[in-house]
Amino acid sequence: MAVRQLPEAIINRIAAGEVVERPASVVKELVENAIDAGAGRIEIVTAGGGKTLIRVTDDGCGMTSADLSLAVDRHATSKLDGDDLVDIRTLGFRGEALPSIGAVARLSIATRYADEPHGWEITVEGGRKSAPRPAAISVGTRIEVADLFFSTPARLKFLKSDRAEAGAVTEIVKRLAMANPAVHFALSGADRTALDAPAATGADARKLRLGQVMGADFRDNSVPVAAEREGVRLDGQVGLPTYNRANSLSQYLFVNGRPVRDKLFTGAVRGAYSEVLARDRHPVVALFLSIDPHQIDVNVHPAKTEIRFRDAGLVRGLIVGAIREALAAAGHRAASTGGVATLAALRSGAGGSGMRPAAPANWDWRASPQRPVAMPGFAEAQAAFAATLEPAADARGAVAPAEEDNLSRPLGAARAQIHGTYIVAQTEDGIVIVDQHAAHERIVLERLKQGLATTGIARQMLLIPDIVDLPQEDVDRIVERGDELADLGLVVERFGPGAVMVRETPALLGEVDSARLLRDLADDLAEWDSAVRVAEKIDHVAATMACHGSVRAGRLLKPEEMNALLREIEATPRAGQCNHGRPTHVELKLADIERLFGRK
Repeated sequence: MAVRQLPEAIINRIAAGEVVERPASVVKELVENAIDAGAGRIEIVTAGGGKTLIRVTDDGCGMTSADLSLAVDRHATSKLDGDDLVDIRTLGFRGEALPSIGAVARLSIATRYADEPHGWEITVEGGRKSAPRPAAISVGTRIEVADLFFSTPARLKFLKSDRAEAGAVTEIVKRLAMANPAVHFALSGADRTALDAPAATGADARKLRLGQVMGADFRDNSVPVAAEREGVRLDGQVGLPTYNRANSLSQYLFVNGRPVRDKLFTGAVRGAYSEVLARDRHPVVALFLSIDPHQIDVNVHPAKTEIRFRDAGLVRGLIVGAIREALAAAGHRAASTGGVATLAALRSGAGGSGMRPAAPANWDWRASPQRPVAMPGFAEAQAAFAATLEPAADARGAVAPAEEDNLSRPLGAARAQIHGTYIVAQTEDGIVIVDQHAAHERIVLERLKQGLATTGIARQMLLIPDIVDLPQEDVDRIVERGDELADLGLVVERFGPGAVMVRETPALLGEVDSARLLRDLADDLAEWDSAVRVAEKIDHVAATMACHGSVRAGRLLKPEEMNALLREIEATPRAGQCNHGRPTHVELKLADIERLFGRK
């Protein structure tokens, strides 16, 4: 078949296939253009999930007539000062968004530059553009996209329902809103609940915006992250381990203000939460990475949703270290939603909305309310119960002076142990229920890790060194990181071509399958450029040792032992959850308990 030049219309449609995947792709490109134009308010209106109509209005700098006519041509952009495709400091730069959209939809653009007396309007329909004509519009730009994929009906058939497409649009706007707290975002349409995120300013602008978009629960159950290493800066909020989700859709990463999805980021977050979260649960995080544009490549995906780092190991280490440090600083904090869930469980177990206590079987309805019927033996039982409270409290619940200090502590003063498993403590404004095994498990693990960090990881020398055959490139990677592996207790050296000799292994691991360990390690080095596998195995063994060395459920504790455990929880990092991700304690506020019993 002879080679021929494709028509311009076909070229534009092929380009559109890379850039315009669905209505959400159109919204992303148009809103990014508005942000690059310096808009302070962006309004997005859709109909039919974006298939029928998408309208984006902003108050940015606008365009002149000449710029408008050029903007709908391919490979025309205002966002590159020179020819350096690495030094990218804007969200859009390809110059393909508007012509690609115009190739598969009915596109209308009205804009006004600040120095011009009136605006200009242009239309593009199926790749055919009109001449600019005067239009009445305030400073800024209004873009309407109607009948998406009308010129390529086959693409239209692959779109999902209006509800699903509307949800994708909402997700895109949420991500862009989180990255730009100084911009007011308004999303509306007949097919969705309106999203309105006013501009946030001041030192807490980012946290306020995250609360607007991700909800008050995330704002109340997250901790700040701030770290910097070799010119790379990481900020944001990460959820407490006990505040988690069933999937990873609530994990957001922004690189230089650009929302991206990256497997390095997902792996780093999973590694940071590995000791405090169950394997089938996922944390909620919003992280913002600032890095020199020359250290990343944003041009690896047509939609710019993926990114490539020059030093992936540095970025991964920064994310893991910063999150772990933030969670350690949170101490014994657990998600406030745990108490809410507990109250909900109590209500559902009560068998109805009315929370009045059940009447005794022998209650006399003829008795006067002012003269309650005395239950047989009640006075004697009450006296015996009051005696058990001395000297901590009298019959009215007055706390002895020795207990006042404990009541003011975050986890309060121990009052009882039930079923040999749970400690019930009283605080100044509620009660705390503690799982003694889960709490002590975390305490033991943190002590063990502190000891490893202080004295180092003990090694065991192999009587007969293991020889492991590996591809030459894997051998080179492992030998090159020999010093780092030695710090983790694994001593290796090159053994001829295509082989590695293992001389020493971490003592904590016991008997080691050297071949399997080195193959996994080589995979880690190839993917992450970091020896995470050995560290994860050591952490896993430490967690197992902590589990078996902790106070078991069923062991009866003395009051002083219970209080000592509460104080240790308060002083231990990451003590809000055990090594398996379960909460170590649940707090119930007195006001919630009173509502539970209908007292409020």
